[in-house]
Amino acid sequence: MSVFHHSAVDRVALRQWRLDRVRAQLRKVDVAGALLTDPVNIRYATDSTNMQVWTLHNTARYCFIATDGPVVLFDFAGCAHLSADNEAITETRPATAFFFFGAGPEAQTRARKWGAEIEDLVTMHGGGNRRIAVDTLEPLGVHELCKRGIEICHGQSVMELARAIKNDVELSAMQESIDACEEGMRRMRAVLEPGITETALWSRLHQANIEFGGEWIETRLLTSGPRTNPWFQECGNRVIEAGDMVSFDTDLVGPNGYCADISRSWICGDVRPSNEQRWLYATAFAQIEANIARVKPGLTFREFSAIGSELPADCVSNRYCVVAHGVGLCDEYPAIVYDQDFATGGYEGVIEAGMTLCIESLIGREGGRECVKLEEQVLVTETGARRLSTFEYEEDWL
Repeated sequence: MSVFHHSAVDRVALRQWRLDRVRAQLRKVDVAGALLTDPVNIRYATDSTNMQVWTLHNTARYCFIATDGPVVLFDFAGCAHLSADNEAITETRPATAFFFFGAGPEAQTRARKWGAEIEDLVTMHGGGNRRIAVDTLEPLGVHELCKRGIEICHGQSVMELARAIKNDVELSAMQESIDACEEGMRRMRAVLEPGITETALWSRLHQANIEFGGEWIETRLLTSGPRTNPWFQECGNRVIEAGDMVSFDTDLVGPNGYCADISRSWICGDVRPSNEQRWLYATAFAQIEANIARVKPGLTFREFSAIGSELPADCVSNRYCVVAHGVGLCDEYPAIVYDQDFATGGYEGVIEAGMTLCIESLIGREGGRECVKLEEQVLVTETGARRLSTFEYEEDWL
């Protein structure tokens, strides 16, 4: 993938680390191998990519990874050359696609052919084990595998747990993405003046990401003024006015396919923030800083949730969906929710050294005009959290 940008990442070492992580998880659940159709999982396991966003909704490529055996990539027709120099891939074959757009009324027939190919690999390389881990699969595929006596196990958990721990090579790949993202943020900041639209401002981040070898942005979360509260409105053609709060969440898949998930809030124009805007910002900043300081390996998700969920009473209803989440090739395991949401939306687990987390804060009063969104990307070390994102805060507001 270094054709997209000039990269210092040791790709051979990156591929070996990630493939070893996948196989270690496969051994833990005692399966013959993994069948991956999610392009993010294929990317993690093989470092192979092809029309990533398109294949998110068209299953035109998939991969079989034997727990002890070959890595066989089934790629889009005529695309074998894309992985010709990738030492992590043993063999590339043309995919037998049975999604309806590509197969139409022949979907059932092609699914049978696809099932025979997968069964053959399981038989050849499974050592008699007919259990495989599958991440996502259309019902036709599920039916074909079950019909052939192949037991399907929960592959998404295998992949998420494999992806959760990063080594130094992965961190160097992630840092290139963060660097590209923060350059895009600087360009946004430079053109944030009264009269620019939300979408025009947002486009500067996209442009920088592509220029520096990035790939896509997962959301459109940039809003201004009264559109910031409640959160999760997507950017539109609103003209940003002097004194408006502008809040955004990058959700950027950048160079090397790694995610840079950083949030900041700014004021438009040469205007001092109001007392209310300063209070919102200071409250969000305090939560971010306190929760970064609380990160340590061995802390359970429930413990972190319990100590990291303090909010002013009139901001509780507008709280974000998580206080922290994992990040790698995209947002990933774990998701640590607020204490009051743990019973219905949380789950147990332990923060481990080598995880990369995004620490979140969203502060907006119920019925208020604006909200502040801040988010920082960190590495969990043996002694606590080390910041990976470094874009400056508005410390003169505090």
